[in-house]
Amino acid sequence: MSMYPPEPAAIAHTSRRTALKLAALGMAGLSVPLLAQAPKGFTHGVASGEPGAHRVLLWTRYHSGGEAMLRWEMASDDAFAHVVVHGQALASPNSDSCAKAYVTGLAPGRWYHYRFIAPDGSKSVTGRTRTLPVGKLAKFRMAVFSCSNLGFGWFNAYAHAAENNDFDLAVHLGDYFYEYKRGDYPSVKQTLEGRVLPIDEAVTLAGYRERHATYRADPDLQRLHQLLPMVLMWDDHESANDSYRDGAENHDPATEGPWTLRKAAARRAYREWLPVSDHDWGTYEIGNLATLFKLESRLTARTKQLDMIDVAKGLPEDQAEAALVRFRDGTWRDPAHTLLGAAQEGWLAGALKASVRARKPWQVVAQQIVMGSIAMGPDVTAGMPGNTVSYIKDRLVVDVEAGKVDLPLNMDAWDGYPAARDRLFKASLGADANLVVLSGDSHNAWAFDLDRKGARVGVEMAGTSVTSPGAESSIRWMKPDELARATMARNPQLKWCDMSQRGYMAVELTLASATSEFRFLTTVRQRGTALSGTKRMTVLAGQRKFEST
Repeated sequence: MSMYPPEPAAIAHTSRRTALKLAALGMAGLSVPLLAQAPKGFTHGVASGEPGAHRVLLWTRYHSGGEAMLRWEMASDDAFAHVVVHGQALASPNSDSCAKAYVTGLAPGRWYHYRFIAPDGSKSVTGRTRTLPVGKLAKFRMAVFSCSNLGFGWFNAYAHAAENNDFDLAVHLGDYFYEYKRGDYPSVKQTLEGRVLPIDEAVTLAGYRERHATYRADPDLQRLHQLLPMVLMWDDHESANDSYRDGAENHDPATEGPWTLRKAAARRAYREWLPVSDHDWGTYEIGNLATLFKLESRLTARTKQLDMIDVAKGLPEDQAEAALVRFRDGTWRDPAHTLLGAAQEGWLAGALKASVRARKPWQVVAQQIVMGSIAMGPDVTAGMPGNTVSYIKDRLVVDVEAGKVDLPLNMDAWDGYPAARDRLFKASLGADANLVVLSGDSHNAWAFDLDRKGARVGVEMAGTSVTSPGAESSIRWMKPDELARATMARNPQLKWCDMSQRGYMAVELTLASATSEFRFLTTVRQRGTALSGTKRMTVLAGQRKFEST
């Protein structure tokens, strides 16, 4: 019996000329995305998610122009000689022809194969999925991703993880796609030839559906979903840049309508197109090793981000420092400034205690944004050219001034919500948890020892992006290794970082240790899975700090 499904048939890529023709037809006001309309049948492979010990959620898309009742089969072998359970799932225009179904009654810690069968007898590709284990477990391995912008390059990180075939689960920490119109991010010059993006920004339900359809046509993303169950959470770009409960940096109500409608459209399309439940946060029990916690830090409760540019821009140095000190000691520390909200904070505090009571050595928090503190040192602007783009120059000058009074640089990360972070740390210490935080968003790689007033809380493994450019694209006057050294020297929690490479994290849990192997791809501008290097960071059970490297 093969445990590795065959490669699906080659995907017909939409050419730039064809995409432009389809977009032109869309001017007639059709409500369903034309890039999603063109193919018929099983258009985007299969996927699975929300794994438990006895259940898993299956997904596919079958486009027929109307409703179609699909049959799904779950088998213990890829030839489907031993079908263990079967059922039905509806593919409807109301869900953009996507179909989802929970499969229950499965055995824990087992690989299964699954497929969908259409009314005409045609079959989807065969998918492979795995239930979560129960009881004693030697190890558990996760492939962890974030920030995959199709226009910047190939999804080689997905391809490498699929090719490696040594994971039990995939985890996506957000920015699964980017909402910008064609030519914004990336710019026309930065966009890789052949990576065709939608012309318009995703704002409406049709726009978000088109964005999902475009990204899910990528062969490496399809292959990853075909082979592994995935736990997913959204960050900001699944709705709009720097989103929060009541708005987003990249949303203008005057031209794009009420934020509530856009947020609802983004959420609906996300839940249609991905193997996710309707719950924004939750737990996943991994045998006797760990509890994996999924958080939601964007759309439910997050209050609007603070902005130090508003505090200090244009002021003389002495006045800017005084203004930043007032900001640091007042607005920045406001306990009402929240990321998770009271309901989610209360749930997490209780769930951490429950995991520790179950004697699990690891409490793994999977969430979107960097939790460790990062302030900018003065060296960063020392060699900044005079012709640096104004928004980068203004940002960096204020960040350096903020660093002088011990303010961090990124108000969109946990650094911008210190009271909320302190509550999480206090809850973790109160539960006596061994916290391992998995983070994305920043486009660079980080490893932090997390502490609260000198007490060790745990560690953070923050992964780099799949394709999105990092600090090296903005701070070009410093070599990436020099920038990394300067950043580590300024920030005592930061034990290691990489400022220039794309990739993903291979996270392994055992009873004795938790390790992240940061895997860096040689390039994203050409398709391929060669690695340029790796970096391993390990924490021993009970230590709550990384081993010295």
